[in-house]
Amino acid sequence: MSITSSARRVARLLKTAGRKIVFAESCTGGLVSGALTKIPGISNHHCGGMVVYRNETKMAYLGIPAKLLDRPGPVSAEIAELMAINVLEMTPEADVAVSVTGHLGPHAPPQLDGRVYMAIAWRVTSRGSAPPVVKRLQCRRNESRAVRQRWVVERVLDLLSVSLENAAQP
Repeated sequence: MSITSSARRVARLLKTAGRKIVFAESCTGGLVSGALTKIPGISNHHCGGMVVYRNETKMAYLGIPAKLLDRPGPVSAEIAELMAINVLEMTPEADVAVSVTGHLGPHAPPQLDGRVYMAIAWRVTSRGSAPPVVKRLQCRRNESRAVRQRWVVERVLDLLSVSLENAAQP
């Protein structure tokens, strides 16, 4: 599925469920949020997003503790989860938050090259809430940064669609 068709699907699911979304992005630099903003009418469901590319920005904007950025590090499930939880807390009108963090190169340490984590956090409602969902993605080696970013955006939108569909189930 293309980025545009995936974004349309997410927009349709948000509209059908009457939900609002917010993003915290690192390695994608706002591309996930940007893909969604190309869809007419999305302003009724897209609250906004933060690009927190540097560790200092993750600390200042999202309150990510420096000790966690040291270990386990910015490219980790823990950081992805905190990014989603914290941006959701900062955006009262949002029902769901998506975060993405990773190392898409160039010059990535071999153990982190192409590794990405995304998280989806839901606001607690009267029916309760599921814990945040965190997924690890791995880009193929020897692809350009642009190709990797596009691939990650596609995966994030696809996983978000599944999460929205699952949340719609009674």
